[in-house]
Amino acid sequence: MTDDAPTFDIPRRPTRSYPREGGVEHEGGTVFHLSPDVETPDSELAALVEGVLSAERYTYGDWFELPKPVYLVHDQRHATAFRVVVRYGTVEFHVLPETASAALESLYDRIRAESEWSWRVECETSDD
Repeated sequence: MTDDAPTFDIPRRPTRSYPREGGVEHEGGTVFHLSPDVETPDSELAALVEGVLSAERYTYGDWFELPKPVYLVHDQRHATAFRVVVRYGTVEFHVLPETASAALESLYDRIRAESEWSWRVECETSDD
């Protein structure tokens, strides 16, 4: 996919399960990798993502205390949620079982509008 016309059609949605031990697990799914056309530090990408997510339509948090930012995002306009991860010079959109494609496309459009770069979007699916 090119910067001109990326598609956020979701080819494989993860399956959610609730193990007896507690918690929630997702198997399989789809990840969209957004890569700027210039090498950009993760800290700069994280600041860009946080700036875009601070808009009124989003509720988000980074509660996981991991070495890289992992945001759980709720798009109020599309009544949907998904994860956003910033690592290795990319922004990743991790699809959840009920994630709306329109929400991913909207966030991408906002990120693109707020940045100075062109973006490449790649889609990756997995069964596990």
